[in-house]
Amino acid sequence: TFTLNHGKYSGIVYGGSSRKQKRNFQIGNKILLNWRSKSENSPGYFNIELIKPIAPLFFDDKKRTVSILSATSILKMILPEQQVNKKIYNSFSELIESFKTKEWIMAYIYWEQSLVKELGYGIDFLEKRDSKILINGVQYAIPKLFFLDKNIVASKEQINEALKFNKQLLVSSFLEGKS
Repeated sequence: TFTLNHGKYSGIVYGGSSRKQKRNFQIGNKILLNWRSKSENSPGYFNIELIKPIAPLFFDDKKRTVSILSATSILKMILPEQQVNKKIYNSFSELIESFKTKEWIMAYIYWEQSLVKELGYGIDFLEKRDSKILINGVQYAIPKLFFLDKNIVASKEQINEALKFNKQLLVSSFLEGKS
C-alpha cells in the first residue's frame, strides 16, 4: 500500500482474499486504511474501506491497465518501506487522473521521468548538447521526444523510444544489483 502520510506500507488484511474484499484491492484503487500493530517492528494489520474505484474505469483498455500496473510495480520495487514522499504520492495521484485523458501516455512517460528525478537521478534534457548520456558506465541515446515541446503530438515510434529509455534508466539506476 502506498500512502500520503506514511509512504509504502506492508501489512495483512484479514479476509482479504474473500470475494467481497478482493474487489477493493484492484490496482490503483483509493482506499481508506486503518493500520494496527503490536509494535512498530512487527507486521501490521489493515482494516480497509474503498473510497474511489479506479481500476474498473480501465478494464476495457489493455494499454491503460498495463500502465497502471507498471506504475504501481515501479513504486513497489524502488520505494523503501515507511518513507514518506508526498511529492511522489501526489504525482502518482495526478498520473492516475491523467489516465482519463487523451494524452495519458505522455503523462505516463513524463511521470516516469519525474519519479527518476525526484529520487535523485534527474536529467535536464534542455541542457544536453548531444543526444547521448552516460548512466552507470553505459551510454544511452536520449529520445528525441524529450527535446520537443510537451504539447506536440508524439509518434508511436517516439513514444516507444521514450518508454524504452525510461525502462533502461529505471533498471540501471534502481534495480540492477538489487537482490
